[in-house]
Amino acid sequence: MRLMTVLNRCMKCKRFVFTGCRFDDAQRILVDVQPRRNSRARCSGCGQLASTYDTAREPRLFEFIPFWGFAVFLVYRMRRVSCLSCNITVEAVPWAVGKQHKTSQYLGFVASWAEDLPWQRVAQRFHTSWQTVYRAVRWVVEHGLENRLLDNVTAIGVDEIQYQKGHKYLTVVYQLDAHCRRLLWVGKERTIKSFEGFFADMTAAVPEFNTGLKFVCSDMWRAYLRVIREKVPHALHVLDRFHVRSKFSDALDKVRRQEVSRLRKEGKEPVLAKSRWCFLKKRGNLTTRQRGRLRDLLRMNLRTVKAYLLAEQFEHFWTYKSPTWAAKFLKTWTRQAMYSKIKPMKDVAKMLRRHEKLILNWFRARKQINNGISEGLNLNIKLAMRKARGFRSFEVAEVAFYHQLGKLPKPQFEHQFW
Repeated sequence: MRLMTVLNRCMKCKRFVFTGCRFDDAQRILVDVQPRRNSRARCSGCGQLASTYDTAREPRLFEFIPFWGFAVFLVYRMRRVSCLSCNITVEAVPWAVGKQHKTSQYLGFVASWAEDLPWQRVAQRFHTSWQTVYRAVRWVVEHGLENRLLDNVTAIGVDEIQYQKGHKYLTVVYQLDAHCRRLLWVGKERTIKSFEGFFADMTAAVPEFNTGLKFVCSDMWRAYLRVIREKVPHALHVLDRFHVRSKFSDALDKVRRQEVSRLRKEGKEPVLAKSRWCFLKKRGNLTTRQRGRLRDLLRMNLRTVKAYLLAEQFEHFWTYKSPTWAAKFLKTWTRQAMYSKIKPMKDVAKMLRRHEKLILNWFRARKQINNGISEGLNLNIKLAMRKARGFRSFEVAEVAFYHQLGKLPKPQFEHQFW
């Protein structure tokens, strides 16, 4: 079976024909392509068929998928098109887009490898550069963003993630519907303007996007609360249970550190030293040694122990099904925390009172919407960062995140090479 037979099977190009193939001095396979006799060319501007009047002197090489370790190039002399609406332009060829010197099949094949391997490893496998792999991934992502569907999004979650050293954060928005969990949007910086850009981009693509949202999940950052209240006031806004629990962990650790400092100043034995994870871990995750240490500490009259018991008592709040009964428990617990005279726990109680309505929305959403899903997707974003290591700009990070988590539609060819 000849190579040209394989090419005719995997890429059918109307108005073009493969006329021969050969090796050059660099051991590359060159496949000659010519237009069919009396065929018209397609205008690269408007896409209409038009007559041609000139052919390039030097052929252009388009890199194709390697064959048995040999680099394969399509060799074709580009023609000029005399288009009535676009005037004189260069023709469009079916195996490449724009001024690309790589075939679409090559770009799609390289991008598919970049989903599973670090980009530098892919570049080494294909004997190319990191920039070529990036351009392949970017082409696939741009195609996917143009063709993705946004009319079935009813639940979203917003979070931030650090993508460079220092205080450089990105705003990420995910779709949290049960039938589809994916990255919807990436915004530079963690600001009100950035988050407002998400709603502007979505409504530009789908005018009724905001009205279709039923659930929105976020943390307690004021900027998120404000934008959500202004843009989608009809949606059920659920505060993330994960961040509520993190407030308890921060308060509990603060109480422990304060008490360790106080005991040392008073010259007493620092019984709480190196006991951080005894209090912060879930009981089921404690080691045998940590479990024994915690049992001994709970017998002591310490402020940290009182704070720990308050935090453990609040865990019962998440077991309720009715928002009414959950509200009663919350009222009782916050009153008890305010009487405890432990400032970090009192601050948590004030925070719960301030956001009581949004916290109770978790029960109104029947416990189906939470940012724990977003936190899991954030881990995949960090994985995408490691795969695409070498980037120093937001644009490259954005492409890598969409490629890994966007669940974007991929370009379709006559033959799927992956």
